[in-house]
Amino acid sequence: MRRLGIALLWLSWRLLPARALGAAGALLGMLLYWVAGERRRIAATNLRLCFPELANNARRQLLRRHFRALGRASLQETVSWWGSRAEIEALTRFEGLEYLTPHLGKPLILFAPHFVGVTIAGVRLSAEFAPMVTLNAKIKNPYLHRLVFQSRNRFSREGRHSEIYQRQDGIKPVLRAIKKGLPFYYPPDLDFGRKDAVFVPLFGTPAATITGLSRVARVTGAVVVPCITRQEAGGYVARFYPAWENFPSDDVVVDTRRMNAFLEDRIRELPEQYFWVHKRFKTRPQGEAGVYA
Repeated sequence: MRRLGIALLWLSWRLLPARALGAAGALLGMLLYWVAGERRRIAATNLRLCFPELANNARRQLLRRHFRALGRASLQETVSWWGSRAEIEALTRFEGLEYLTPHLGKPLILFAPHFVGVTIAGVRLSAEFAPMVTLNAKIKNPYLHRLVFQSRNRFSREGRHSEIYQRQDGIKPVLRAIKKGLPFYYPPDLDFGRKDAVFVPLFGTPAATITGLSRVARVTGAVVVPCITRQEAGGYVARFYPAWENFPSDDVVVDTRRMNAFLEDRIRELPEQYFWVHKRFKTRPQGEAGVYA
C-alpha cells in the first residue's frame, strides 16, 4: 500500500501541471478533512487554544481552509521530488533576498517554521544558492522518507551536497556544517518533548519549545535570518526577513520567547497555512492535564 501511494503521487505529478496539482490537492485536503478525524480534532484543538476570540463558525471555516492548503502543498511537493529545476523555479519565488545574500558563506541559520510550503522552499533554496544542512524527523513511510531526503540533493552545485541529519544523530554534525559555511535550514517550532525545551507562551498557552535556535546561534556565532514560506495562487513565496539583532541574548528563555512571538505574528498573517495538524501542545507543564482528548 505504501508503494501504491507513492505510485499514485508520481502519476498525479506526471499527468497534471503544477497549478492543476494545486487544485487537485485542495480537493484532497477537503477529503482528508472529512476522513482524517483524529487530525481534524487535533487541528481544531490547536485553533481553539490559539484563537479563542474567534467564533466557532469562524474557526471551522479556518480549519477547512487549512486542510485545503495542506492538501494542495502535499500534492505540489511532488514537483520538488521529480520535477525539473525549471518547474521548481516556476513554482517558487523569493522575496527579501537582500536580507539573505550578505550572510551566505558565513555561519547562518534560516529560521524556517512549519508553514505548508516549508519543504518546497527548502529544495528551491538548495538548488538556487548552495547546499544546506537540515535536521529532520524520520518519516514512517520509508519510500516517502527516501524521496524527501533525496529531493534536497537533486540539484547539488559543483559536487557539493546538502547534509541531512536526523534528530537522533545529535547536534554536533550540524554545528560542524554551519561552521564550514552551510546555511542551517531549521524548523524548531514543533513539540519535541521536554528534552532541551522550556515552556514559553504560544498565543498565551504554555508550549514546550526547544531552545535550539538560541543555543546553536551562540555556539556557532551564526546570524539568524527568518524565512517564511507563503502559499499563493501561483505557487509559493519564500520571504526572508532582516537578521535578528542582539540574538542570542544571555537568557535562553527570553530568546525562545522571542522566537515564538515572531512566529505568532507570522501565523496571524497566514493563519490557514500553519501546520495545525501537529500536537503542538502535547507536552504539558508538570501536573497539567493534556489538551487533546
